[in-house]
Amino acid sequence: MATSLLRHVGRRCLWTRLGPSLSVRHVVPMGTTAKEEMAEFWNKNTQSNRPMSPHITIYKWSLPMTMSVAHRGTGVALSAGVSLFGLAALVLPEQFPYYLAFVKSLSLGPALIYSTKFALALPLTYHTWNGIRHLVWDIGKGFKIPQVYQSGVLVLVLTLLSSAGLAAM
Repeated sequence: MATSLLRHVGRRCLWTRLGPSLSVRHVVPMGTTAKEEMAEFWNKNTQSNRPMSPHITIYKWSLPMTMSVAHRGTGVALSAGVSLFGLAALVLPEQFPYYLAFVKSLSLGPALIYSTKFALALPLTYHTWNGIRHLVWDIGKGFKIPQVYQSGVLVLVLTLLSSAGLAAM
């Protein structure tokens, strides 16, 4: 009966309808489990003593690479800082002028105050200047390697100058 069905219906259609219940001879037994395959893979890589690719140790750090990482880091830090400041404004019992007066009453030295203001201004100015650099890239300018390095140095110089200026206020 199966043979006549195969002749009339066609092999492909019958296999689709009946699936594995028609015949078991085409089933290939699995030799290993996924866990065994992964263990074999990691053993082979461990024995070959190669780093996983891509890995941070195979790259030579360059100015654009470092500035890209710093841009992302300052973005995260600024977001966290603004969020914490907003949360503190909601949770703390007093208004901002009270805490400002408290800091002034500590009589901290001018060097410490300037250093703190500089440290707070640095990520903001860096992220701003580097963001402007990215906007210039978005219009298609400054992609040649010398220009990338020049704009990177310009961002760093502008960051230091504007941070120093803001800290002096």
